[in-house]
Amino acid sequence: MSSETQLAQFIISGITTGSIYALIALGFCIIHNATGIVNFAQVDFVSLGGLMMYTLLLSLGLPLILSFALAVLTVTAVGALVERLAIRPARSRAVIVLIFITIGASIFMRGGFKVLWGKNQMALPHFSGESPLVILGAAVLPQSLWILFITLAVVGLLHFFFSRTRIGKAIRATSYNPRAAALMGVNVNRMILFSFALSGALGAVAGIIIVPITTLSYEIGVMLGLKGFAAAVLGGYGNSIGAVIGGLLLGVLESLGAGLISSTYKDVMAFAILVTVLFVKPSGLLGYGDSERR
Repeated sequence: MSSETQLAQFIISGITTGSIYALIALGFCIIHNATGIVNFAQVDFVSLGGLMMYTLLLSLGLPLILSFALAVLTVTAVGALVERLAIRPARSRAVIVLIFITIGASIFMRGGFKVLWGKNQMALPHFSGESPLVILGAAVLPQSLWILFITLAVVGLLHFFFSRTRIGKAIRATSYNPRAAALMGVNVNRMILFSFALSGALGAVAGIIIVPITTLSYEIGVMLGLKGFAAAVLGGYGNSIGAVIGGLLLGVLESLGAGLISSTYKDVMAFAILVTVLFVKPSGLLGYGDSERR
């Protein structure tokens, strides 16, 4: 294999995993913008998406599209429940308390997943076969194309939702200034609930589309979620465009590092890149300083 072909292979692989990081990072950003907290339960939304897809598709034998939709709806509902049962009753408390509550919710959910699905590794079939396609000399699995297509579709739908719909604009208003939004008639509690539900949906989509090319377990979302969080910070925490750029950049750099240096340090490289960037620009690539936020 020529060096150009290898490079194309690494870049395409990096874009594939980077798309997953971008979706997860968007979920983190939506919650941060609405509440100012880091929702560590986001990592378990990823796991639950894959687990529900496995149950609906393979255990119950439902069609692929129906299983996909029901899995996303289920995790969307779970995201809303996390806000309603865990976050809202304690919202008057300090932000650090709310963050610890999300950690507790994450541990609780992961324990439930282990009881319901066990600790064994599972697998989902590819959406449309496993015969690779050749693009720019690189072998690309059809599932990778599904990941790219679905990620682009989700990003486009999110842009339309936040810029064109009343609920999307209300969520944006809540993220800018909750008190002013409430004075203008926006139901802030409901918008925060919608934000958690939306982050659950994003986590579910990420989990569902990545599982066919990796293994599925009750804790698969932990490392993916942490890298998604790293991507969000890398792009500028709270910046949606930065989340997408950070996710793709992290995925590509991680893939290049693993391919050209050593795959042994693949996970280390992702966080080493993050630390390096934050030393140079603590607010992230597209973040803003404190004075600019004001």
